[in-house]
Amino acid sequence: MIAKLVPMLAAASVTALALGGVASAKVVGFKIVETVSPAFEGAQFEGTGPYERVDAIAEFAIDPRSERGRSIVDLDKAPVDEAGLVRFSTEVTILRPTDPAKGSGVLFYDVPNRGRNLAFMLMNLGSSADLPETAEDAGDGYLMREGYTIVWSGWQFDAPDNLLNISLPVLPEVTGLSREEFVFDKAETVSVAKLTYPAADLDPERATLSVRRTPEDPRSTAPGLSFQYLSATEIEITRPEGMDAGAIYEFTYPAKDAVPAGLAFAATSDLISYLRGNPGHDAEPVLSGIEHTLGLGISQSGRFLRDFIYQGFNTDEEGARVFDGAIPHIAGSRKTFTNYRFAQPGRYSRQHEDHDFPGDQFPFSYAETTDPLSGGSGSILTACSLSDTCPKIMHTDTSTEFWQARAALVSTSATGEALTMPDNVRLYYLSGLPHFTGWQSSSSESPLCRFPTNPISSAPVMRALLSSIRDWVVDGKTPPDSRYPSVADGTLVPLQDLNLPAFGTDTYMPVYNVLQVRDHAELPPADGGSYPVLVPQLDNDGIPSGGIKDPAVAAPLGTYWGWNLRNEGFAGGNLCGLTGSFVAFPASGDHAGDDSRKPLSGRYTDADAFLSALSAAADELVAAGYLRAEDAGMVMERGRTMYPSD
Repeated sequence: MIAKLVPMLAAASVTALALGGVASAKVVGFKIVETVSPAFEGAQFEGTGPYERVDAIAEFAIDPRSERGRSIVDLDKAPVDEAGLVRFSTEVTILRPTDPAKGSGVLFYDVPNRGRNLAFMLMNLGSSADLPETAEDAGDGYLMREGYTIVWSGWQFDAPDNLLNISLPVLPEVTGLSREEFVFDKAETVSVAKLTYPAADLDPERATLSVRRTPEDPRSTAPGLSFQYLSATEIEITRPEGMDAGAIYEFTYPAKDAVPAGLAFAATSDLISYLRGNPGHDAEPVLSGIEHTLGLGISQSGRFLRDFIYQGFNTDEEGARVFDGAIPHIAGSRKTFTNYRFAQPGRYSRQHEDHDFPGDQFPFSYAETTDPLSGGSGSILTACSLSDTCPKIMHTDTSTEFWQARAALVSTSATGEALTMPDNVRLYYLSGLPHFTGWQSSSSESPLCRFPTNPISSAPVMRALLSSIRDWVVDGKTPPDSRYPSVADGTLVPLQDLNLPAFGTDTYMPVYNVLQVRDHAELPPADGGSYPVLVPQLDNDGIPSGGIKDPAVAAPLGTYWGWNLRNEGFAGGNLCGLTGSFVAFPASGDHAGDDSRKPLSGRYTDADAFLSALSAAADELVAAGYLRAEDAGMVMERGRTMYPSD
């Protein structure tokens, strides 16, 4: 809906800018497209009453010659206005109490994930990733009951048209090679693939296509492999006969229509600076009473938030802080493939897919280190430390990130020593949990993966941590201590020392997304030395040691992992996605066979005994500050649906 209005509003902003003053980087216009008041079909939220939703277009101007402008790749090649400024815009959605006096004074910014809203699935126990409209979309209303002003804005230039978008200038003079990778996971002879950028030349002789079964295998032009352009943005790949369904197809071609994708960082920085009331913007204020700002990024968006801080954008153009607190959730040690020529911000390295794309190189940690492999020095916080604008940070990872996102490099140096975090950083590990799953999830099976999926959501712990970082930012209240695997206490070990339980004749060995130093100036990139392979140690049940254990993991009904394995025919043995695994305990000794884990009957006499253990685990988390007392009830309610029936 908003996307259709962007060209019209951007054109209107040209006139406004021509009349306004010269800026280095700022919000120059804020055009409200639609206001729905009350939102959520008139729903009332305890303590705050009704909310309203505002959809808008924020308009920006930036001087490509400024310090901030020079940090954005290819911005100097963008068209400028008569004042020498580059203009761009982004879509914005705001939820705020209809009575501003009932708000908390805290702006909560959820970095969109591929144009979607994951915050409501995580914090409000919602079931949809769409921007919220209906009463059902509000979930249990936690964020609204807390009085947050909630904001989303587009930053990913290639998000689908019906989701939150950013409108960036095209760079007509920039052409060059772009690389795409496709894993179809289908047994078909012909597959169609979409290109991020249009081809500058449709001559097939100027492009290359290769295939390999695993990232480590040599790139091959196997017999029967061919492609043809269907259009400038689509190719049709004919696949070799007998090739594994999970094979990796890599396509390198001459591309055009690059954009200065790094403007995503400037847009987010300037928008939050403007909404919180920092000086230096031309647009009339649209919010009042905002005293503090929190940023949440989930998965891709968590990587964006780390990259945003690393590249210095938590300092606005006037030198003021943008986010007071930040929660990069399930990002691991990675950043993003955003501030590059022919960027592809949706890509991220996994053990099998997109293994060697940009966005995962040094630095990894919030602690200052020197990297002997790349020769670099610094941290995620180097830039904001120089300007004294670093936010308070709660970095949170699940088990998946230690396998797919090398999370060990957040707490461990490249030479294997435990790192000490700065005072403004806490690290939390959600032990045994998958990357991301909704509150209503249940374990399921897929022909692609070997084990059933892990259904446990991180929502209860994350709601408590959000409350803690708010208190830390607003009142200076010390948050709970970090709980994160470390080589210092033996909860982080080399892969070969992993204590794996036996599942009878079902043999298995997980693999790891090994990181190497890479020179991305070449296509494909040139590989260098490898970083340490460290993973959380397992107890006798196969559950990771240390960290914060959700009550369902502390009182387990089976083994919970953050990793899964691909089945044969789909690059068998490689890591399978981000869903994790759940392997139920045998019901009794009679069913155990060669399974080394204690059977369910040896743990709980019945469902009531399980619920008692679950309640005790919840009480421990409440006492330690990792679970809100108000949320213990929902943990118990979930537990009543989990115990297997006879």
